[in-house]
Amino acid sequence: MESTGLVLVALALGLAVGAGFMTLLHMAEHHGRRAAEVVNPAVPDGVDQVLDALETAGAVVDPSNNVIKASQAAVSMGLVWNRQLVHTELLDLIGQVRRSGEPISENLILSRGPFGDASMRVRVRLARLGTRYVLLLAEDRTEAFRLDEVRRDFVANISHELKTPIAAVGLLAEALNQAADEPLQVRRFATRLTTESGRLSRLTQEIIELSRLQAQDSLTEPEIVNVDAIVAAAVDQSRVTAEAAQVTIALGKKSRAEVSGDERLLVMAVHNLVANAVNYSGDGSRVGVGVRKNAGVVEISVTDQGVGIEEADLDRIFERFFRVDQARSRHTGGTGLGLAIVKHIVQIHGGDIRVWSQPGSGSTFTIRLPEAPYPAPAAIGDTP
Repeated sequence: MESTGLVLVALALGLAVGAGFMTLLHMAEHHGRRAAEVVNPAVPDGVDQVLDALETAGAVVDPSNNVIKASQAAVSMGLVWNRQLVHTELLDLIGQVRRSGEPISENLILSRGPFGDASMRVRVRLARLGTRYVLLLAEDRTEAFRLDEVRRDFVANISHELKTPIAAVGLLAEALNQAADEPLQVRRFATRLTTESGRLSRLTQEIIELSRLQAQDSLTEPEIVNVDAIVAAAVDQSRVTAEAAQVTIALGKKSRAEVSGDERLLVMAVHNLVANAVNYSGDGSRVGVGVRKNAGVVEISVTDQGVGIEEADLDRIFERFFRVDQARSRHTGGTGLGLAIVKHIVQIHGGDIRVWSQPGSGSTFTIRLPEAPYPAPAAIGDTP
């Protein structure tokens, strides 16, 4: 009987020890899994697919602020580098989300990448993802802000440019009324009034034209057009002004080049360059206009012997309302929109425009357009 009791006690102790050992094994396994999760955390189900589908930037951050998953856009924008968030501003917002548990939306100005000097405007939204993670979404709004600034500047510039001729027309009309009994004064004021109204009309027309060009990214119905005919028409529009200023316009030989595009717009672009060359050239000088084909590219060049352009201004001359010489431009009736119009016309034709200039020696503007794939045969009488 006593031996049986000893056996039962031994069995109970064995069971207790075994149970304790199994508990220890279970706890060790549990801690091992937790440690593995910390070292190699898993993204909650579905988040991988969501981030991969995002066009905007997205990232998931763990409690140690390690980025465990990021979309390609987040890397491209420079928000994530080496599995870490680059910007302390984002880490501060993540800390706020963890403390409050509430989503946060902010507009930030951040550097583009860990080593970049360029800045970007970003709209970010952060929220908790489960109990351990924080989800960061970011939208690059730099271009949207830039376009808003361009629109604001454009409206401000238009208001400024329109104010001058409108005020002049009002003053001249008042002067005409007061000088009704003086024929010489009436004729002088009427001439001035005609000049200012013409300037106002040109400015209005160019604003409308530029707005139309900016509203389209490509040509709707391009046709094969003869470049020599375009140049001839553009030069003819400037003949009277050139003769009045004693400026000679010299045309190069016929190129028989053709491009695909809108004839009216191309004539406008070349005419703007020729008119600028004439206006900024001195009396008795020469303006050269030539066309050449070069490896599938048609180049239309306009060269003057005018005042030239300083190197610091070369990057700005295609901006709206920018003038190299404010006084001369107003004297010649320039609106400051001509080169901006040229640039947009060339761009929607799939080309580009280049400029070379030497202060005191003159400038050369070159429009480069893709040549039409099947040039027309030479016409009888064309100069080779």
